[in-house]
Amino acid sequence: MERKNHKTVINCPYLLQPHLSDHQIKQGVKDCMRLSDPGPHVIVLIFKHDECSREDQEHVEKVLNYFPDRVYEHTLVLTTHHSQSVHQTEVNDVIKEIIKKCHKNHYMLERDKSCLKAKLHKMDQMNSRRYLQFDPEDSMEQQVIGSVNKPRLNVVLFGNYTSVQFGHDNILLGDAPPTPEDEVLSRIDPVQIKISESNVSVINMIDFSELPMVSVDNFIVQLMHENKISAFIFVVRVGQLTDADKMCLDWLQSVFGDRVLQFVMILFTYEGEKESHSIIDDLKKNNVLEELVKKCGGRYHICSKTINNQSEMSELMKKIDRLFNDNKEQCYTEEMFNTERRSNLQNNKKDKPITTKKAMEHTRSQRRDILKEMVKKDSSEDTRLEKQKRTKISGKVEDLFDRLHLKDNIHNKLRASDVLQISAYSLEYQESCTEEELVNNYLQKLLMMNYRARYIKIKNSKTQHHTQQIEKDSLMHEDDTLLDIVKELSLSNKGTVKLDSIHPMDVQMAVFHCADSFLKQLMVTKLSQCQFALPLLVPHPFTQQIDFPLWTFRQINKSWKMRNTNNDIISKEEPVYKAETPMVSFFRFGSVSSSKSQLMNNLINEKHNTFFHRNCQGSSRTRLLMDGVVEIAWFCPSGKDTDKFNNCVAFCNLHGDAGVHEKQLQILTEMSLVNVVLLPDFSSIIKVQELYSDLKPLVCLFTEDDSTLIETRKRKYKIGLKDRNQSDVSEELRRSINDCLSSSASVSMFRLEDLSKHSDIRVDEEDDEDCRRGREAAQQMMSLLEKKDLREIKKSLLPHQGKLWHQWCQKNKELHRPQGDEIETDITRKQAELKGIREQQYVFKVKTLILLFIQKMHLPGENMYFLKWLGIFLDEYISKDVKYELTAQQTKTISEKIQTGTFGLEHIIREIGQIYESCSSVKKNKTDLQIHFSSLPSLAAEMMISGFPLELMDGDTAHVPLIWITAVLDKLVQKLGDQRVFVLSVLGLQSSGKSTMLNAMFGLQFAVGAGRCTRGAFMQLIRLSEEMKKQLKFDYILVVDTEGLRSLESDEISTRHHDNELATFVVGLGQLTLINIFGENPAEMQDILQIVVQAFLRMKKVKLNPSCMFVHQNVSDITAREKNMQGKRRLLQTLDEMTKLAAKEEVCDAKCFSDVINFDVQNDVKYFAHLWEGNPPMAPPNPKYCDNIQEIKKIILSHASKSDGMKLTHLRDRIHDLWEALLNERFVFSFRNSLEISVYRRLETEYSKWTWTLRSAMLEIENKLQNQIENEAIHEIEETELQRELKEKSEEVKNSLFKFFDKDTDKEIMIQWKKSFKIKIKDVQESIVSETKMKLNEILQQRELKRKIDAQGTQHENSLLEKSKELALKLKDKTNNEETLNREFDVFWEEWVKKIIRDSPPVRDIDILRDVQNLLRDIYEGIIPVDYWKEGSKYNIFTVQSYFEYVISKKEFKETKETDKGNQVLINDSSGSAQSLSPKDETEIKTFITDVAQQTDKMIQSFNIPKMGYNISYIQQLINYIKKRTTDHQEGPVKYVFKNEFFIDLIFSIFKRANTTFAKQHRKFREANDPVLYVEGRNRKRGRRRNREEYCSIFQKYCHGATSAAIFGEIICQKLKEPIEQSLYKQTARDLADEMRSNCPSLNENRLNLEKHILKNLAEDENFDKYMNYIENPRDHFKSFIRDEVHQYISNRFNVRVKRKMNHNIKVLQQKILTAAHESTEDVQVKSGDVDLWLKFFTQKLSDVLILSVKDFSEVKHVSIDVKLLDVITNELSSIMSDISIKFNTTTFPVNLDNKDRPDEILIDHFCQCCWVQCPFCKATCTNTIENHQGDHSVPFHRNVGLSGVHYQDTTHLSTHICTSAVANSNLCFYPVDSDKKVPWGEYRTAVEVYADWSITSDLSELPYWKWFVCRFQKDLEKHYNKKFEGQGTIPNRWRNYTKQEAIESLDRYS
Repeated sequence: MERKNHKTVINCPYLLQPHLSDHQIKQGVKDCMRLSDPGPHVIVLIFKHDECSREDQEHVEKVLNYFPDRVYEHTLVLTTHHSQSVHQTEVNDVIKEIIKKCHKNHYMLERDKSCLKAKLHKMDQMNSRRYLQFDPEDSMEQQVIGSVNKPRLNVVLFGNYTSVQFGHDNILLGDAPPTPEDEVLSRIDPVQIKISESNVSVINMIDFSELPMVSVDNFIVQLMHENKISAFIFVVRVGQLTDADKMCLDWLQSVFGDRVLQFVMILFTYEGEKESHSIIDDLKKNNVLEELVKKCGGRYHICSKTINNQSEMSELMKKIDRLFNDNKEQCYTEEMFNTERRSNLQNNKKDKPITTKKAMEHTRSQRRDILKEMVKKDSSEDTRLEKQKRTKISGKVEDLFDRLHLKDNIHNKLRASDVLQISAYSLEYQESCTEEELVNNYLQKLLMMNYRARYIKIKNSKTQHHTQQIEKDSLMHEDDTLLDIVKELSLSNKGTVKLDSIHPMDVQMAVFHCADSFLKQLMVTKLSQCQFALPLLVPHPFTQQIDFPLWTFRQINKSWKMRNTNNDIISKEEPVYKAETPMVSFFRFGSVSSSKSQLMNNLINEKHNTFFHRNCQGSSRTRLLMDGVVEIAWFCPSGKDTDKFNNCVAFCNLHGDAGVHEKQLQILTEMSLVNVVLLPDFSSIIKVQELYSDLKPLVCLFTEDDSTLIETRKRKYKIGLKDRNQSDVSEELRRSINDCLSSSASVSMFRLEDLSKHSDIRVDEEDDEDCRRGREAAQQMMSLLEKKDLREIKKSLLPHQGKLWHQWCQKNKELHRPQGDEIETDITRKQAELKGIREQQYVFKVKTLILLFIQKMHLPGENMYFLKWLGIFLDEYISKDVKYELTAQQTKTISEKIQTGTFGLEHIIREIGQIYESCSSVKKNKTDLQIHFSSLPSLAAEMMISGFPLELMDGDTAHVPLIWITAVLDKLVQKLGDQRVFVLSVLGLQSSGKSTMLNAMFGLQFAVGAGRCTRGAFMQLIRLSEEMKKQLKFDYILVVDTEGLRSLESDEISTRHHDNELATFVVGLGQLTLINIFGENPAEMQDILQIVVQAFLRMKKVKLNPSCMFVHQNVSDITAREKNMQGKRRLLQTLDEMTKLAAKEEVCDAKCFSDVINFDVQNDVKYFAHLWEGNPPMAPPNPKYCDNIQEIKKIILSHASKSDGMKLTHLRDRIHDLWEALLNERFVFSFRNSLEISVYRRLETEYSKWTWTLRSAMLEIENKLQNQIENEAIHEIEETELQRELKEKSEEVKNSLFKFFDKDTDKEIMIQWKKSFKIKIKDVQESIVSETKMKLNEILQQRELKRKIDAQGTQHENSLLEKSKELALKLKDKTNNEETLNREFDVFWEEWVKKIIRDSPPVRDIDILRDVQNLLRDIYEGIIPVDYWKEGSKYNIFTVQSYFEYVISKKEFKETKETDKGNQVLINDSSGSAQSLSPKDETEIKTFITDVAQQTDKMIQSFNIPKMGYNISYIQQLINYIKKRTTDHQEGPVKYVFKNEFFIDLIFSIFKRANTTFAKQHRKFREANDPVLYVEGRNRKRGRRRNREEYCSIFQKYCHGATSAAIFGEIICQKLKEPIEQSLYKQTARDLADEMRSNCPSLNENRLNLEKHILKNLAEDENFDKYMNYIENPRDHFKSFIRDEVHQYISNRFNVRVKRKMNHNIKVLQQKILTAAHESTEDVQVKSGDVDLWLKFFTQKLSDVLILSVKDFSEVKHVSIDVKLLDVITNELSSIMSDISIKFNTTTFPVNLDNKDRPDEILIDHFCQCCWVQCPFCKATCTNTIENHQGDHSVPFHRNVGLSGVHYQDTTHLSTHICTSAVANSNLCFYPVDSDKKVPWGEYRTAVEVYADWSITSDLSELPYWKWFVCRFQKDLEKHYNKKFEGQGTIPNRWRNYTKQEAIESLDRYS
């Protein structure tokens, strides 16, 4: 481009890069044309002479074709070569073609530069010095498209900008509209495009209707002069026809006339697919729209808003062609336009002349000058242009939201709850990020109060792949050398042009616009904390509606200090929406060179950018969302002389040109006390004329003036800014404002709420219906507080948490911390008092305030607003009552008033909690409560889910309301499920920044500030994102915030006690505890560390393993590594010292802190920077502090990732356990880990299932092997064989165990028992195998003896069978005479019976007791008195009350032994006795007797008397065993020996009990083997012996000629009958035991469950003897109960369950037998075998299931095997099975089973292999399922010790103490066994070993069961023990109120 004698060179080699898209080429050509305005004279193409391919040629021509058509006339081809010679080098053929096309304009570069200059000059002259400009008649793309067949169509698009979406893929309009200064000029330039085969020039006139005619008139004239218009396209959004749209068509008619309508077509645009189908319906329903379409000739088309669909555009072109043809190819012309203009001018009688043709000839530069001049002259038109600019920017705004990934959130708002959840973004803390991450990064930093949130750098921004490098200052002068030109033209073509960067404030405002109201409020609150200006008036980005977000200011308070007239410093704190302060507003007119925002920052806080300005990091000119926004900030003085202003002052800043934003300007000027305006120069003064004339102070700042401060008239100031020092300007401005403020003292102050009174602005609180309703509901509640003294509100409106609640808490602590020798009566009295207080609480009426709160909380939608509003109003109410205008002397008094007058949401919820607790205690609803009290916890649970904290510990009483908290957590579980939470707790000194740290870390809003803001403890849920839930093992973080330690207002003793309680509670509750230390004061550090160490020491002792982290805040230099190392060493040293001190107090041997907890001083200590960057109140938070917060947040989640968290139900139990233990003064001894106990109980239940699986499997194996032994299939039993048989089930149990421990939700708790249970299962398995081997070996040993017994019977049977067969053959001819056959058989039978009786003597009856007596008399004759033998034993040793008469002290025994050495070892003088036996001795002897009796029972079963018969040697074995056990016992560590009477009574007692067993077993043997019974047929169960009827039947069949096979089949079935019956009964018994183990409620879990059912059963029976049997002989009672349960189960379900099982087993066994018979027959036939082979096969196949041997069939010979045999067996077997089924009933079932095979005995064997140790105090039996278990013995509920006969010393008064309440009282004592030394109950473990093995935790909860028992059986107990419940042992009257039903129900509360 040539200007005068200079040449401008524009270098754009990037256009020839082959990878460029058409759009990029097009844009590049446009840029080139624009930069060479008004156009280039010459275009130079540079080639190397031989380097240009055909592809290069095509691309070059493609680029040139985007220029105007005359481009080749203006193009010079410049070629270069490598040779240094002067000879011309020939160019290649391709370049020749290009040169030819460029009218042979070619130059080969030579050394002489003048030739090139001459060539350029010549070309310029040839083109008449014309520059290349766009010719509207030529298409830029015509050559590219290559189609000239159709005429070019000129199309005008008009309508509203909101109807289209610009973009590079927009076929008609392309990218976003041009920059504002060129917008009108650019849009009348036609854009040439090709759609299908049509060439189109598109003219963009969208939104022209909004521009003033004076601005566009000349350009429309020029447009019509240069173009003929084929069609006017009216763009309208589907379904959104606006008044503006309708006006567009009116405008078109007014400008172009009515004739233009024949050229108009409507283009409806849609955004979603659904909209595209709705236009037809819209036309039918909308008369206005239908009329509009009709007006346009019914022509319309539909396309997407993006206008990027080729098919839609092709269809549009067809319709335009049709329109063109319908108009006979006539266009709208300049002539038509001028005709219309003349008509308009005449009608309107305007003086303005018609635009002449000369005006139309203006050049573009002239038109630009005209436009600029017009804008300067007409400010009103300037305003309209600015509005139009805002509308056009909407496209860019949409792009902005799209780039920020917020487009979907314009309507679907971002929620505060989503932003506050822990996500991956919340852990990322980058100084730079991508555009996609920008919003999340901004929000996370803002939530942490990091003011660097506004300065995030964007990385990896999207770029265009071409370079635009322009050297405008590279001017070519006449003396430039040719080489210089070439050098400049050869610049690199590499580089990038970045997309417009996103302005930081656009990020903030975009998020603000896309946020819901709660997130907006949170954002503004955080912005305020960052000392940033806050959005006050916010235009909507699309509609420009002005919003006043009053709601967002509701939680912001400002505090400041100032001096009064007495020069005293006064402190003030007020919510900003109520604060009345002077307001100074800043605004500008036009464009100014100085930054208004920066000036304001220098005025308010020069060290911090309160207002973002153009010089801030990241600022750019692409700001889209800030124009028209008014921001506000407050200057808060500190009361120092250095304050810039003496009072709090509000500063408002209107962004953008104030002349455009009239409404904002009006509001600000009305409400401000001082106006400050920035102007470019004096020519703009007209714009402030009105302000200058107003009485309000005005300060004018001129950016182009350099004068100092001048007061031009009263309260009117002028300050110049040009070339002046900023500090001087700031000082002058401050001085002028201060002068204005001081002179305007009487003027009303600015109040934020008053803004809402202005019309034409939207107030968010009024516009949101839910918000408005929530406010109204809160105001309704607040109306109840009017004119009430704050300190009296709690008394009058919250009575439930008043005096009575305080009394209850105090009384509850007294109950748990008894003083003196309190007895059970005192405990009961206190419990009654507590209940009485609850009843008084219940009497209180529910106040209207609470009823209203409950009512409003049940309304849908507005709950959150209601709660927020209520909190806001309550804070405001309190601040009214306690005005924060106080001097230093008033601080203490006001502080006390605040403490007593604090009233917030937590107090309302606390009242509801106490209403719930009182109703729960009396178990009935309040009459005035509109809902059932059980639904109250749901309200608090909903609040927790919504993000509100819940008060965990009452801050006024320092008490945890357990009933309420438990209920709320239960409701939380119902609503969320039993989610897992990671508990994070915080502990620190008062005002050490705990809550501030949590707020910054998680975006919470715990109360912060000086003094004791948090009272008690609060817990709040923080949700994890779904992504984080997958990474971690829990769903929420539960943050527990606590009041500070070392309260200023409490005395030293109570403070220490309370702090220790609080620390222990918080540390025990938290899985990670942050220990917050503020400052570097060693004394303060020592205070907190001593408390913390003691808390962790307690956790270690109760086996809780929390972790901790020390946060050292406010450290002066956290970057000094050496200093930090010294600090850590000092901290560790202090911790170790505190550990030693705490260890002494807690009686522990820990010597250093690492002995207490896993602690790494390097990683678990973090140093924090100062919170403030400067001095409050104007200081922003320190970014380093925020960095520290982010770092520790990551560490916390790293800690948490190693934890599984805890379930909400576990949290509930942990809270209960910790608080109950803390109520007792001895925490360690009182702590009861309910969760661990519960988990262990579940583990016990699983253990019971595992052992049952092994036992039941071994029973099957044992039965199978026993059958094989009986059948002589095996001859030895190896343990390895048993292990192999059990292997499958063993592996199954092993896998189940590992799966349970690895997969269970409480696996982190269970892991401590995994090893021991694995060993236990292994031991059980080995024990089962060993026992089974022993049993089977005994059977093997007995097999030979049994064989001899059976041989005789078998011989008789065989003989009988042969003789009857012989007789039958003799009588074969008499078969027709049945009478003769019977008579002959009777004679034969009588003779044979006589022979058997003669040869086989009968089995004699036995008398066990006689045999015992005879054996003992032989041994002890002469030693035991004769009378003793006559009577036998006088006593039943199992029922005696005491054993002291049976023993003598070892000392006395020794003396007797020395004087009478001839006596037996056990004999001593029967008159001697021990003085007394201790409870321990009594227990030992009782246990010894029980165990001996159980072992002898097992021995008796092992004798197998039913099959082997009785032998007196069995008695001898038993006596010897008892004797040995007695001797071993008294030779052990006992202080006594037994008298002979003990031994005799023990033997007789055991044998008396065993006598029945012996008799039953002997009877079975006799029935099976006595020949007398055999021949007489009196035996009920004869084994395999056949009776007379059976032999008679065989005899008759022989007589009638039955085949041997038929007879053989019948014999087989007869011999099978007994084995079948035995197998079926045993299998059914095992199946039944297995079913009961699963289905019977008392037997389907662990030992504890069984015990609870026993106790319920005892209560139902009310039988004292049974109770005493249970207390004194628990094992026996258990066995008896199991037997009863089995009997009842069988009786009740016999037909339904038992009979069905038997029938099923019959079918299974019958099928096995038939299969065995069939297979045996086939095998024999194949091998041509005989009956012996068949029997061998048959018995082998059934050896596992039946006791059946080949020898049983020895009488069968010479039988042929055929099919008839199978038929006989089938028929006979069915008959046998039917007979067994018919006879099977409740009577025969147990009788036909051996004792060990009975289902009750199987279950007894399983359940009774557990712990039977009894409590040394109350005799409660340990409920552990595992025998010889690890760890302490325990029971869920202890009893009154009086039940075991415990009484007060030297009295006959039975005690009423309960173990769990007695151990809570350290003043109570007892005498251990064998000791005269008193031991405090609380230290019971220090007594002898029997006590030390028990875990008895304090439990003062009511235990109705045993209290009811004592009252019900008081007389029976007194008679039993010969003592009374009198004196100190008097039964409390309250115990007598318990009913049996309450007693039974109480059992279900323990597990």
